[in-house]
Amino acid sequence: MDTSTDWLQVLRPALFCALLILLGAIERARPVRLSDPQRPMRWPANFGLVAIGTAMIIALQMSLIASSLWAQEHNFGLFNHIEAPRYVEWGVAWLLLDLAIYAQHRAFHEIRWLWTLHRVHHSDVEFDVTTGLRFHPGELLLSQLFKMCVIVAIGAPWVAVVAFEVGLSSFAILTHANFRVSGRADRFIRLLFVTPDMHRIHHSVHRDETDSNYGNLLSIWDRVFASYRARPREDQRQMKIGIPEYRAPGQQNLLELLLQPRER
Repeated sequence: MDTSTDWLQVLRPALFCALLILLGAIERARPVRLSDPQRPMRWPANFGLVAIGTAMIIALQMSLIASSLWAQEHNFGLFNHIEAPRYVEWGVAWLLLDLAIYAQHRAFHEIRWLWTLHRVHHSDVEFDVTTGLRFHPGELLLSQLFKMCVIVAIGAPWVAVVAFEVGLSSFAILTHANFRVSGRADRFIRLLFVTPDMHRIHHSVHRDETDSNYGNLLSIWDRVFASYRARPREDQRQMKIGIPEYRAPGQQNLLELLLQPRER
């Protein structure tokens, strides 16, 4: 990889850590949900998964840019066969990548064997910034391979790929944060972007609520594809989070989370 892109290997983890610390501090100052009796079990497991996931992301993150550069070099993919202003290409590619991740997220809910991997993320019994880090390594690997295929298929410019990945990492933490936003501000923001209150519904114990609000950055895809849900059955402060079959404290340790997909 060209040394001019070496900084990219530092940017995403650095931003990730900075946001984690900042949003963690805001959570303590302005929490939505106050009680978390399983935190002593949850947090070590969640941070254990993020340690594994971060190592994978650092090892694989440049593969996305390499996919973009390969498509450009071999004149492969949509944007390598059309003439458009550079900024238009970047913007449209970013939108298509976000749509692709919406589709991927929905597939992880609707296809049984993919759900067994994604279920690890949803089996968290609370909702805070660490939930945004709680992904099975198998899901992270499949997601990376899927994004590589999409990048090549559309010939996404590497600048759009970097911008999207930075946004995706940031929103993974932001949309799981347990902090209060005023109702008026939330309603305004979610016209375009996913908010914590909107995404918290997606982590409800009720399956019809879990199977809604799949958006990662933009909220528009849920509205377009009829998966948007404005509010949960219960109040955001008291609603139950997680999966009914995976709420026991003994199911929240790191080893159990890594082995959970074996249960079909």
